[in-house]
This record gives sequence, C-alpha cells and structure tokens, in this order.
Amino acid sequence: MAIRTTRTGQNALLSHLRALLTLQRFNHNLAEAGSQAQPNANVGSDSVSQQGRIEFSKWRKMDSRTLGITRSMISWPSWIVMKVLQSKGFEVYLVGGCVRDLLLNRIPKDFDLITTAALKQIRKQFHHSEIVGRRFPICRVHVKGSVIEVSSFETVAQHAEKEKFLFSQMPKGCDKKDFTRWRNCMHRDFTINSLFFDPFVNKIYDYANGMMDIRSLKLRTLIPAELSFKEDCARILRCLRLAARLSLSFSKETEAAIRKLSPSINNLNKSRMIMELNYMLSYGAAESSLCLLWRFNMLDILLPVHAAYLDQQTRKQSGQSSIMLMKLFFQLDKLVTCDRPSDCILCSILSILDQPKYIALLEALWIRAYYFRSSYIKWVGLLAFHLGLLNKPQHALVVLTFASVLYHGNWKEGVKFARQNAQTPLSFVPEISEACEFISDDELAERVIQLASLVQDSIDILTDEDSLLETMARFPGLPCSGVVSISSLVSSLCIQ
Repeated sequence: MAIRTTRTGQNALLSHLRALLTLQRFNHNLAEAGSQAQPNANVGSDSVSQQGRIEFSKWRKMDSRTLGITRSMISWPSWIVMKVLQSKGFEVYLVGGCVRDLLLNRIPKDFDLITTAALKQIRKQFHHSEIVGRRFPICRVHVKGSVIEVSSFETVAQHAEKEKFLFSQMPKGCDKKDFTRWRNCMHRDFTINSLFFDPFVNKIYDYANGMMDIRSLKLRTLIPAELSFKEDCARILRCLRLAARLSLSFSKETEAAIRKLSPSINNLNKSRMIMELNYMLSYGAAESSLCLLWRFNMLDILLPVHAAYLDQQTRKQSGQSSIMLMKLFFQLDKLVTCDRPSDCILCSILSILDQPKYIALLEALWIRAYYFRSSYIKWVGLLAFHLGLLNKPQHALVVLTFASVLYHGNWKEGVKFARQNAQTPLSFVPEISEACEFISDDELAERVIQLASLVQDSIDILTDEDSLLETMARFPGLPCSGVVSISSLVSSLCIQ
C-alpha cells in the first residue's frame, strides 16, 4: 500500500476543489464538442491497438476552442518555430504531453512539435539548431533562450516500413494526412500522449481515445502494456511519473505489466535512470512518485537505502508517528511545479505555509548550494540530509538550527529563528533523538557543524557502492540491489 502523509485539512480541501473544478470544466467542454467526442463501445478495452485492424470508430477531430484551448496558450518560442515551418509549406503540430496538459488546464513543462519536414529541412530553417539522437533523432531548435524539440513524421515512417497498413488500404473518406498522423500516434507510449493539435485550424486530432482516457483520468498503453514495456522499459518509469503528477489510475492490464516487468528497469543505463528520477522528483510530484516507486518495488533499485528505510518504517509505524522522508518531500511538492521547478525563491512563501521549520529545512538544502556545483538535482541534497539523520539521529533543536542558519545566512538570526520555532513539536523516529530542550550556544554550534559533516558524508553513500552496502547492513533481512543509479551524476556535482 502506498504511503500517504497527513496533510492539513485546508490544503487538502483546496487541492481537491481545484482538481474537481478542472475535471468538471473539461467534461463540460468535451460534452459540448459534439457527439463525435462521446465514448464508444470499445472504450473499456485495455490496449488500443489490435494487430491487423485499424479502429476507425475511435478517430476524433475536435475544435480546440470548444475545449478551452487557444493559440495564446502556446509558448512564444514554440509558436515562432511553428510559423516558420508552416510558412515554408510544411504541416506542423503540437503533440504529446503538452496537448494533454493544456486539456487538463495545466502549464506544460515543454512544447514538443512534429512536422512533415525532414530533420535536415528543419535544421536548414534555423541557424541555431542541431540534430540529436540515434534511434529516434530529433532537431533541437534554439529560440529566444528556449530549446524547442521538433521531430519529423519521416523518422517514424522509416521505423514503420514493415507495417501491414498501406495508404492504399485506407477506406474512402480518410486522407493521407489522417493516415500519417494515425501511424505516428500508434508509435507513442500512452493514449493520453497521442493527441495532435493544429493551432492554425484550431483542431485536435485523437486516433486512440486519448480524450476519453484524459476525461476518466485513466492511463493506458497504445499497444498491449506488456509488449510496450518490453519495447522500452523506461516507459514503466514514465508511466509512474505521469500517474503521480496527474493523479491517474492504471488500467488493469497496465498495472499487471508494471508489476511483472518492474525488474527490467535494471537494464536502463544510469543516465536514463537519473533523468527519469529527476523528472519524478523535481516538478511537484515527488512524494506521490516515491509512493509509487515503493509500491511497485522499484525504489530499491533507484534508491535502495531509502527503500529499506521505508520498509522498516511501515512495519514499525504507529498512529502517532510520521515518516520524515515523505514529510519532507510533501513540503517540496508544495513549492515546485512544472513551470517553476526547484530553483524558485521561497522567502515570500515562508510566512503563508503552515510548517515553516520544514520550509527552512528545504531552503537550506537548495539555496546555500555548497554541496553542489549545480542546481540541477537539488532533491539529492534532501536525500543526503535525511540519510545523515538516519546514520546519526540528532537533537531536534540541532536540526532546526542547521536549516535555519543556512536559510538566513547568519548564525545569530538562524539560532534565534530556530529557538523560537523549537516550541513546536518536531518528533520523528528514528531521525530525531531528543526533543527541543535547552542547549547552550557553544554546544549547539558544535553539533550543527557535526550535522553538516554528516550530510557531506552522506553524499558518499549515494555515490559509492561500498559505502552503500555498508549502510544497507543497518537494515538486516532487506535486499540490496547493488545498483547506485545516481552515482555518476551526483559525483560530478559534489564539491570534493
């Protein structure tokens, strides 16, 4: 069972109201789009593609304006690239996650484009661009400080030469543009990522019932889930990330395939693992992502020490204790979103959040970045801080002072803030060893320095396999995969 931390009643109520209003808005607009957007008899099937048959009954074309989607929602750099390609006679569409997020009234992390132009033709139109990737190359276009990723229909066509379906087999009334879009759609991962949006004619194209799955908040693969995950095991992590960020449920087929094939993520290279983990933990869904990784037994591959900790904690859990790791990441999620990842300024938010001691703790591990050369994955600092407390539990006042001093950048102010907030209970097992009783300033300074050293040492555990195995010995009876997936990246970030 996934771990869920306790939220305040007010925040929980606001969160549920926002989700409800967004879903009601989408359902209302979808209904007004006409009978073409209504569910059909096949909507209950788990996978979309069935070999040897094209399901035309699921094809939909809708006016984006009736669904609340307009051109003004497209980022200016993306619109520039689209206008240039269209002016040269190429078709160009927004595709994938950005269309999905616009329909859910969310701000897309990025805007991906696909065009009928070949990659070399795309590069020719933009001086600051390059083609990257081997298996599925794309063109990265640099516009006004942004990078727009543009793929080509031609790339998928080259990988689909052995398909049974030829344009000559298409029924009357289905033109070549439909065929091209449909063929590309069926090579994507999930139905909710298979939508195309043409802002020039205000049309959204749906060939796999993606709209219905968005409406019901269901995550389904386009081809049978087990086959899809065997084709690319990174889709398993992407599946969990989408479910965590968008509060989606899995189809039965998808959930069964995740459980069966979750060990296959061991086959991913470390850079791909860390990229997916960073997406999970940096954009406002860290707590729910950790819950899903733990639920499906993948956390022991990605973060084995913290997986062992969660296993141990849930066995010992009582109704009066909380799991500190999840509490910290819950606070992290309150501060970051896809359009404002974990490099935001938090000072103005501190006064309106309900637990300033946690906010100060997070701020300490982000802004005062003396552990890292880069701000790319600040959540590693959070993991290192927590790991330091696991290795040597600390007095509650020491923890608050450590965070507060780093936050304020001044010892005197930091200690004053910590002592003022020490009256609020800070009770976590095993991380906190003692309550906030009085400690002299000299002893407090010595203990804070020791905690800082512990956090620095914890980086070694996250980056070195021998140190990891030594730490895992604290959790007898729990398996250790031996995989230290974040080692290569974190090692490059640590100040030696």
